[in-house]
Amino acid sequence: MRLEDIDAVHAIDQQSFSLPWPRRSYLFEVTENPSARPWVAELEPPAPPAIVGMVVTWLIMDEAHIATIAVHPEYRGRGIGRRLLAAVLFDCYVDGARSATLEVRVSNQVAQQMYTRFGFEEVGRRAHYYHDNNEDAVIMTRSGMDEQYKAWLDKERHT
Repeated sequence: MRLEDIDAVHAIDQQSFSLPWPRRSYLFEVTENPSARPWVAELEPPAPPAIVGMVVTWLIMDEAHIATIAVHPEYRGRGIGRRLLAAVLFDCYVDGARSATLEVRVSNQVAQQMYTRFGFEEVGRRAHYYHDNNEDAVIMTRSGMDEQYKAWLDKERHT
């Protein structure tokens, strides 16, 4: 993710979540947060360049924390989110991550299924985490990120 991507990323966020991040949060992640791993997914040629997905991950010590991930509504169901997640987890693993964690809405079964595919497991809940409707968040964690997991991630990010 670059500065010039922030408007497109923010638009995807607004179309994807009832509590989108403010634009300034993405600006902070790109320019000031040394722990941030902000990535985008772009359409490949011959399509004109366009950002269709984004993820922000924080690498803190040996843990990758998936802060947000979304795909533009018109491009969902094409494996873009899966490839984004694989790419950022692979990158974090190479730089020392040995576990990963995230929060996801209890009602977001599609996302939970994707995370489960990556070896994440429910480890707890955060009651009333989402302020728009007081929905709980499921805390999901993947531990045991090893060389075998790295190889699997590398394959996933290229399929």
